[in-house]
Amino acid sequence: MELELCAPCLFGLEGPLGNELRHMDMKDVRPENGRVYFRGDELALARANVASRFAERVLLVAGRFSAATFEELFQGVRGLPWEQYIPRNGAFPVTGWALESALHSVPDCQKIVKKAVAERLKAVYRLEWLPEDGETYRLRFAIFKNEAALYLDSSGTGLHKRGYRPAQVAAPLRETLAAAMVDIAGYRGKGTFRDPFCGSGTIAIEAALAAKNRAPGLERTFEAQKWRWLAEDVWRRSREEARSREYHGQYRILASDIDPRALELARANARRAGVEELIRFTLEDARTLSSAGEEGTVCCNPPYGERMLQQKEAGELYRAFGRVMEKQPGWSVYVISSHPDFERCYGRKAARRRRLYNGMIPCQLYMYPASPPGRK
Repeated sequence: MELELCAPCLFGLEGPLGNELRHMDMKDVRPENGRVYFRGDELALARANVASRFAERVLLVAGRFSAATFEELFQGVRGLPWEQYIPRNGAFPVTGWALESALHSVPDCQKIVKKAVAERLKAVYRLEWLPEDGETYRLRFAIFKNEAALYLDSSGTGLHKRGYRPAQVAAPLRETLAAAMVDIAGYRGKGTFRDPFCGSGTIAIEAALAAKNRAPGLERTFEAQKWRWLAEDVWRRSREEARSREYHGQYRILASDIDPRALELARANARRAGVEELIRFTLEDARTLSSAGEEGTVCCNPPYGERMLQQKEAGELYRAFGRVMEKQPGWSVYVISSHPDFERCYGRKAARRRRLYNGMIPCQLYMYPASPPGRK
């Protein structure tokens, strides 16, 4: 059965996610703001959940239609074939959002969607009431500019929660964003990769997963594994397929931080991710970092400083780090920051910039290529 699917993502990651889905042989890949639509069969749904590094979740598109009134929303939802997905005792909680639409009350929209689905299922199954004591089929709606989209969430817990980071230091970087930074930096396991502000280790761990080509969802479960109409075999096949594509090599991935507690946490996270042996963790100050004669890729998330005093401290840190990297021209540098004066503090204009979001925080990824040999 061919399905229309949707993978929401952080703003700025639509391009990397679209490319990733094409490499998975998905059909009709269509990036939009904050999401990528695509088509595939039941195995494609499982494969996207298991293997995607950049998607936040995988949604099955139940239908899309215009809805400027509650009646249009009710009729549009009731007209969709929910019985194809939800059995007579299936539980179907509803969540969603509405933006720039006549229907702006999310609680009211939730009630309308819930009632419309219930009416449809009661009529099809000839029931007076629905027990909802079976497995869960989580419904999501999105209403934007009076266009409604209805989805079934196949992932459950967001895909950025790989399972290796149950705890973290302050202001963590979402795993999907860290994976995208590694991808944009072009790291595929060759050469030296370094994160001198490793914190809880997310960037280095995602670099190790990318180097091994290890699917990030191998060890976790997904809500759709309980769906009756979805063959359990697709999950086994998608995991076997992912394992067969792993690489087994030697990699040079360095992660350092000035905080010994952060390093201890980073090591524990790397151990849970199964990549501890691929990363060398060291206690170092990024302001005095030395890699004389070396070259490779630096990819990092230094402190932003969200308040004025913190921004001043972050600016001083950027200055010191910029001076250090200026003396080591063999490294290409990728730094994500929301600091408004990052380039001035760092001491150089970036060759390229890319707007990304760390959760709800708008950031820039500043990109500095390595200098040619003999040039500083």
